Amino acid sequence: MLIDTHSHLFEEEFDADRHEVVERAERAGVERIVLPAIERSSNERLFEMCREYPHLAVPLMGLHPTSINENPDWREELHEVERWLTTPPAGVERFYGVGEIGLDLYWSRDFLSEQEEALRAQLDMALRFNLPVAIHTREAWSEMIGVVSDYRTRGLRGVFHAFAGDLDTYRTLREMGDFKFGVGGVVTYKKSGVAEVVREIPLEDILLETDSPYLTPVPYRGKRNESSYVSLVCAEVARIKGVEPDVVAAQTTLNAKQLFGLK
Repeated sequence: MLIDTHSHLFEEEFDADRHEVVERAERAGVERIVLPAIERSSNERLFEMCREYPHLAVPLMGLHPTSINENPDWREELHEVERWLTTPPAGVERFYGVGEIGLDLYWSRDFLSEQEEALRAQLDMALRFNLPVAIHTREAWSEMIGVVSDYRTRGLRGVFHAFAGDLDTYRTLREMGDFKFGVGGVVTYKKSGVAEVVREIPLEDILLETDSPYLTPVPYRGKRNESSYVSLVCAEVARIKGVEPDVVAAQTTLNAKQLFGLK
C-alpha cells in the first residue's frame, strides 16, 4: 500500500474526471492522499473532496507562499487558516497538518519579508495545535534554514515537500527537527540531481508524493500528474536504493502514518 503525501486533486484540472482519477489511485494501491491547502479561494474545493472521499482524503490547512505575493488580504487569510484549524468546516473531521506553507522566491524576492512572516506565523500554529507541517521551498534554501533554525529546540516536525536541496541541506535540516523529505516525480528526471541525494537519504526519512497535477514523472512527463503515479516514484526510489518496491512502499507508508497520525 502507498500514501501520496502531497496532492492537489481538488483543483480544477480534475473536475472532469476526479472520480476516475481516484479509482486509478486506489487500483495502484494508494490508500490515503494528503491534500495540502493553497489559499482561501480553493479551500471549499478541498473541503468538498474531503466530504466525498473521507476514507481517502487527509486534509491540511495553510497558506501557500506564492498566495501571499501581491495579495493585500494575506494576513486576513492567515487568520482564516487559524479559524479552520480551531474549528474545521462541516463534514471535515479534522486537519492533519499545517500546509502548504513555506518560502518561494522563484518568481520574485520582493515579498520575502511577508512570506517569512506568514511562514513563522504558521509554524507557530503548528506547534500550538501539535500538528506537523508541509513546507514548500523554492530558490530559498538559505532563507528557509535561517527560519527553521529558530525553531530547533521547539519540537517542530513535518516534511520538506518536493525536496530539491543538496545532501548538506538535508543533513542541516534533519538536525533541526523531526523532518521527513518528500520525493516525487522529479526523481525520475535524468538531469534533476535528486536521485543522487535520495540515494544517500535513509528510507526512514523519505515520504512519497506526486504534487498532482504538477511534476509528473517519466514516462508521463509533460502531462497532468495524478496520485496513481506515486507508484512510479516508488519504483524509481526502489531502483536507486537497490531494494524491492514493496520495501519502499512499506517504509514510506509507515513514515507517513507516523508523521500525520494516520491509523
